[in-house]
Amino acid sequence: MSSAMKLIRRFIVILFLSICLLFIFNVVLFFYLSYHQAGNQGGWKAAETISQSLLKDDRGSYRLSEKGAATLDEYQAWAILIDDRTGKVVWHSSNLPQEVPLAYSAADIARAVRGYICDYPTTTSGHGKDLLILGHPKTAYWKLMHNTFDYQTIASLPRHLLVFTICNLAAIFLIYMVAATGIFRSVKPILCGIEALPEGGNVYVKEKGLLSQLAASINRVSETLNMQKRQIRKKETARANWIAGVSHDIRTPLSMVMGYAGQLEEDQALEEPVRRKASAIRHQSEKIRNLVSDLNLASKLEYNMQPLKMAPVNMAALTRQVSADFMNMDIEDKYPISWNGSEEMNACFVLGDKDLLRRAFSNIIQNSINHNDGGCGIYITLSEKDGQCAILMEDDGIGVSNAQIEELNSSPHYMVCNDQISRQRHGLGLLIVKQIAAAHHGSVTIGRSTYGGFSLLLEFPICQENHNS
Repeated sequence: MSSAMKLIRRFIVILFLSICLLFIFNVVLFFYLSYHQAGNQGGWKAAETISQSLLKDDRGSYRLSEKGAATLDEYQAWAILIDDRTGKVVWHSSNLPQEVPLAYSAADIARAVRGYICDYPTTTSGHGKDLLILGHPKTAYWKLMHNTFDYQTIASLPRHLLVFTICNLAAIFLIYMVAATGIFRSVKPILCGIEALPEGGNVYVKEKGLLSQLAASINRVSETLNMQKRQIRKKETARANWIAGVSHDIRTPLSMVMGYAGQLEEDQALEEPVRRKASAIRHQSEKIRNLVSDLNLASKLEYNMQPLKMAPVNMAALTRQVSADFMNMDIEDKYPISWNGSEEMNACFVLGDKDLLRRAFSNIIQNSINHNDGGCGIYITLSEKDGQCAILMEDDGIGVSNAQIEELNSSPHYMVCNDQISRQRHGLGLLIVKQIAAAHHGSVTIGRSTYGGFSLLLEFPICQENHNS
């Protein structure tokens, strides 16, 4: 609907600008034509010129100068001079038509001055006390002989023009609205259908009116999108079920392998090389078990199949617990963990699933361990900024290159299949961290630590009620 209203507003603005431009154009054109007509002054100026060019000699005869003759030729007119006392023509041009009379009464002169002589439109000028009449071709002018306007009409002319303009604008706007309403009825379902396409669901637009073909195209697009959505959902369900099934089927034989390998590792009757091999088998089996578990969890998070048990979680306490667990397992003290945080950060609460958050912290620490066989220091810093609880986890190990950092931050995750799948070999640990952060409306930023190694920054919205209490 917002698009439709925007379209209507644009049409109204275009209509208003069109009326303004049309009004300005008509005013300019009117003044141009009026100025052009007023500039030559028509036959009235010609009559004055002829009167001034008509000369009388000592014998009482009239003679037209060259300028007067040229004016007659220019206007293709004839001229007569009527005596004031007798009403007779005392002079006329050589091209006087035969039907033009040579004597005039007062009534004839009144009609001639006001309009026509034998259907020839006339213009007049005084020549002393006499009257000069200039006759023009019958198609030269059209004269109104009886047009009169009372004073009240002339005085009210501005008001009449304003009413005329308003009535015309109202009529134009009414016509536009009637036409636009019909178009809007045709456009509205199309716009609603287009706006509803990204939201999913079945979209159907009635295929009628001016835009019936466009409506049919939208319906076909909706059908195609729904079909693709069903196919994708079916593939996602099949993939999730397949991963869950494989994970379940692997657990039993893998448990047997780990059990037998553990027995062989602890059997003192076996030689030391054999026991070391059994130990290696057990360790690799544990990696496979963790990998299967990560794969199953990543699949559930990917398709929103992992139920979240949301509750306020103290991030300071949780990170300390995870750190203590890893330190207890690190018998050789190859991976010392340092926890940094002010006393104010002893209670930083986040609304989340405690088990999943624990899993995320464990994966980050385990990632540092996996990529630094010779050992490294791990540093955890907890801080608060702009309503976000920030957990910075760093190490001083071998680190990563700038290209790897860019790839880890921007490349598609492991679960997406594309042409670059062969290059995505970062494992599931960091993917699960990103998925857990996204499930808690948090963010993950990977970079280089201040200690020269790897760093990962987790940020989560703070649960204000528990935090304040």
